[in-house]
Amino acid sequence: MMKRFNFNAATKAMLGAGLLSLLLAGCGGSDGKDGEDGKPGVVGVNIDTTPTLKASFTNATIDAGKVTVDFTLENANGVAVLGLNKTHDIRFGIAQLSHVTVATEDPAKPADRGYQWQAYINAKKEPGTVPSGVDNLNPSAQYQANVEAAAKCDTCLVDHGDGNYSYTYQANIANVTEPLAITYSAEATQRATLELELPQLAANAHFDWQPSTGKTEGIQTRNVVSITACYTCHQPESLELHGGRRVDIENCASCHTATSGDPESGNSIEFTYMIHAIHKGGERHTFDETGAEVPAPYKIVGYGGKVIDYGKVGFPLKPAADCAACHVEGAGAPANADLFKADLSNQACIGCHTEKPSAHHSSSDCVACHNATEPYNGTGSAAKRHGDVLKAYTETKAMGIKFTNVGVNDTGKITFDVQVVDKDGNAIDKAFVNQSSRVVVAWDSDKDYPSYADASYSNRRIALSEGTYNEANKTYSLTGTKFSLPADANGKTFELWSTLEVCFNNGGYGVADVAMTDCSADSVSKVAVKQAPYHFVWKDTGVDNTAKAATRRDIIDATKCQGCHNQEIHHYDNGVNCQTCHTSDKTLKSDANYPGGKIPTSFAWKAHEREGHYLKYAGVQSGTVLKTDCATCHTVDKANVITGITLGRQPNRTWRYGDINNNGADIWVSSDAGACLSCHQKYLSDATKSHIETNGGILNGSSAADVQTRASESCATCHTPAQLSKVHGN
Repeated sequence: MMKRFNFNAATKAMLGAGLLSLLLAGCGGSDGKDGEDGKPGVVGVNIDTTPTLKASFTNATIDAGKVTVDFTLENANGVAVLGLNKTHDIRFGIAQLSHVTVATEDPAKPADRGYQWQAYINAKKEPGTVPSGVDNLNPSAQYQANVEAAAKCDTCLVDHGDGNYSYTYQANIANVTEPLAITYSAEATQRATLELELPQLAANAHFDWQPSTGKTEGIQTRNVVSITACYTCHQPESLELHGGRRVDIENCASCHTATSGDPESGNSIEFTYMIHAIHKGGERHTFDETGAEVPAPYKIVGYGGKVIDYGKVGFPLKPAADCAACHVEGAGAPANADLFKADLSNQACIGCHTEKPSAHHSSSDCVACHNATEPYNGTGSAAKRHGDVLKAYTETKAMGIKFTNVGVNDTGKITFDVQVVDKDGNAIDKAFVNQSSRVVVAWDSDKDYPSYADASYSNRRIALSEGTYNEANKTYSLTGTKFSLPADANGKTFELWSTLEVCFNNGGYGVADVAMTDCSADSVSKVAVKQAPYHFVWKDTGVDNTAKAATRRDIIDATKCQGCHNQEIHHYDNGVNCQTCHTSDKTLKSDANYPGGKIPTSFAWKAHEREGHYLKYAGVQSGTVLKTDCATCHTVDKANVITGITLGRQPNRTWRYGDINNNGADIWVSSDAGACLSCHQKYLSDATKSHIETNGGILNGSSAADVQTRASESCATCHTPAQLSKVHGN
């Protein structure tokens, strides 16, 4: 049955009007306009949640001294980052690249000091808390370059809503008179800098331009060193300075200006001076009134009066003059990578050599004499003098070591002949070869080298002076008289490692050239010839020419060691073959500063724990070098996964340690546990000890044999290379 609807008069009238309008629309169209399409929504990510961020300047202008910059924020995928406002911790700097000259005795000939950055924003700082009992501190008021915070201005920062932003500086750079007067020039290169710190990350950017033309290319620059050169030794995250907010070297250079200093120490923090002074490390010294050499480590007083003593820095050790370690030239280098050769900066000189570089100098105007155009008689440019230090190392790189006639004598001792040869393969005369330098013999070089009990390293090294010399063919015949070959020598891989040295004269005042010199002369340099060890397989009475020598597993990447240490590491400076002598079971050494008073002398201990390596806690403690990143030294594969710390590879290896609770008495430790103890011995908790022992590790062995009998380590089950990398900060 159909349901009935009753409509009253008003309802009928409304329906009628509606139907009429529909009919009219259907016949004649609409008198009104259609609404406009809405604008597409902005695709972006929120600044407070983005895990990646890149800031880039796009433009800069100056109007009556007011600087306005445009910049973008994007994530790693190029997606706009939205929502930046003045409550975020974003700050801006502004500096000018000015040509600097200084007056000389001749008013008509001012000295050229090149182009230097000068910040417009500066503050005068009085000394705060000055630590007592610390030498080489001279507190004084200092100027410091600074940046301005967007938070202090309500209108300066403008969000355009699409990842593009603008900022107008609060400072007027056309009228800077206090605390330092800076004269703005539209012809000079200007640099705007940005630093943005978020809880989850930080981003920096810089922008160089010439206001008079608007050019950003083809203008004066001062870009000398790339931060990638710093990353050779430093972990990238460890160079996130000033609380993690400053990460780009360009920002550092334009803020650490020549007028900037540390008030508590009185030391300059100008970038050139500071970097050279820091990296001179423990080698930095000066001279007192009597001419005696005294240490002069670079020191800075940080927040809260904390002294940062850079005398504990171990780079570079020797030689300390290889500018190319940081000043990398060639493809991809910064525009002004060769500026260090221009002899314009006294700051660079005294940063290393101090204000009084020797007992014979009273002036700190180093480049007045040490330059390439008008050098003082007998000196030469800085590049020449530094090059003199390195020439011997360059020469020996082209030389070689030649081993022949490996065999045994009537008493069963190993014998062999050796020559030091020049770049053309010709034997070098005895007079130029250090007769005290040695060849080291080893076997099981594909494993962990001979045990100390079988043959100590001191017995396995043979000096040239212990052998006989054939004048006719300039060959040494050496015999290993102090050790015996292993009974099971057949099939073992042997190693002959040269630490032989060639003598050179030293560079210096009045020295025209550095060349090979008779070792009996006064004050000669003795430089190791760089040559890979000679590996071979033993058979019966000598070399098995049909067998291929086995190679040791990759653990460390020697090129990384040389990248920081350069030519010299400690001694026996023919590459990085420390483990041939510093075996895991080598004897202990007295050290009153270590619990128990005895420390290991294994290579792992020296690489992990000793001065210069374990810097985060045991060294400078500035956090600048974080050696807990295993990839700093260890090998990695093509995917950058660390391969050099795989556990469980050498179950028979044993380590000798000192008992920290029993006056350093010898204790023996199992293979994987011993590797961990090379960093962690004095930090082990009872729970950690129990964990190691529960999983088959031995921490208290009475001998190597005792450990090998009882050990049953299962560390590798859980502790994969990836897991170890993660817990060590990778």
